[in-house]
Amino acid sequence: MRLKILIGALMGLATISMAVGIEAQAADLLSQQCVACHAVTKPEKVSLERLWDRKGPDLYYAGSKFNKPWLVSWLQNPTTIRGGGVMYAKTVKAGADRSVDTIDPAQVPAHPKLSAADAATAADLLMVLKGDGLVTAGAFKNEPPSSMASMLFSKLRGCTSCHTAKASGAPTSGPELYTGGDRLQPDFVHAYINNPQKFDAHTWMPTLGLTDADIQKLTGYIGTLKSEKK
Repeated sequence: MRLKILIGALMGLATISMAVGIEAQAADLLSQQCVACHAVTKPEKVSLERLWDRKGPDLYYAGSKFNKPWLVSWLQNPTTIRGGGVMYAKTVKAGADRSVDTIDPAQVPAHPKLSAADAATAADLLMVLKGDGLVTAGAFKNEPPSSMASMLFSKLRGCTSCHTAKASGAPTSGPELYTGGDRLQPDFVHAYINNPQKFDAHTWMPTLGLTDADIQKLTGYIGTLKSEKK
């Protein structure tokens, strides 16, 4: 009996040791691959200078923001999400006729590719980062998008000023949303539309003061925007 208990204890310790080893490996990967450009812990200092200087979006709430299957896939084959980069003012150039400024995609740095194993490991660790209190589970009521939702996005609420819902659209100052349904968790979309400054005090996305009914419609609509490549 004592021998069985001893064997069980040793197996338990081995399992814990293995788990700690995997976690350490993941943390090491994250520190090497991600923290040079992204904040994986909530920044103590929130300022315009930080917004200007950062190289990539914050990831300390990645687990409340991204859908894991998309994250694993994207890390292996990154595509441009922010046509103007994380700070689009750095990529703007004067238009040919000097009347309209355009975004120069060549100025947006490419994201490094990870192997399938590293992408899965990084995604596991990123999904643990929840950013406590930022996103309320169940805020999106999962109502099917109405016919008004597309119009809210494209015309009535000005979303297309900064975001594109079509892959053929020109680069914009905000992240593309034509893969929003693949990429983003609905409760995050709801929370961010409701109060973007809660995530970043100096973000240029305005708080629009929308009713919850409009936020529900927009969240549902963005959830329908998915990549055609399956």
